[in-house]
Amino acid sequence: MRDPVTAYVALGANLGDALQTVLLALDALAMLPGTRVTGRSRLYRTAPYEAQGPDFINAVAQIETRLSAPALLDALQALEQLAGRQRPYVNAPRTLDLDLLIYGQASMSSPRLTLPHPRWHERAFVLRPLADLAPGWVTAEDWARVADQTIGVLPEPPP
Repeated sequence: MRDPVTAYVALGANLGDALQTVLLALDALAMLPGTRVTGRSRLYRTAPYEAQGPDFINAVAQIETRLSAPALLDALQALEQLAGRQRPYVNAPRTLDLDLLIYGQASMSSPRLTLPHPRWHERAFVLRPLADLAPGWVTAEDWARVADQTIGVLPEPPP
């Protein structure tokens, strides 16, 4: 059996009950085979960035997984489908968006999966929650790059 790998998954939603969808997706990550959630960022509200529609609810989860990166991507996309994700056009509003940001020390580029995620350092909705869990990944240059992007921390929902 494969050794566990630490991975980071960005979660976002801006259709329907986005907050509830993100919270349910965090729970669903823990149910993936060979996977456990080892950390969760605070929840954030962000204006759409290079997208349309209402504000997004965003978070990042830190997981330990025995799934390969492609198998984890498949599992994330299956969770998106269960949440009713449709892709009518690029950056369309979404019921759930799950992005595999970092998978251990993996560096890869294929038509289907690029690791680390190619645009994670350009988006405040990824940097802020990622910094909650892994501040060493985020540099001063990254913060400067997203200084004009609005992001707010949400109060924690009751358990």
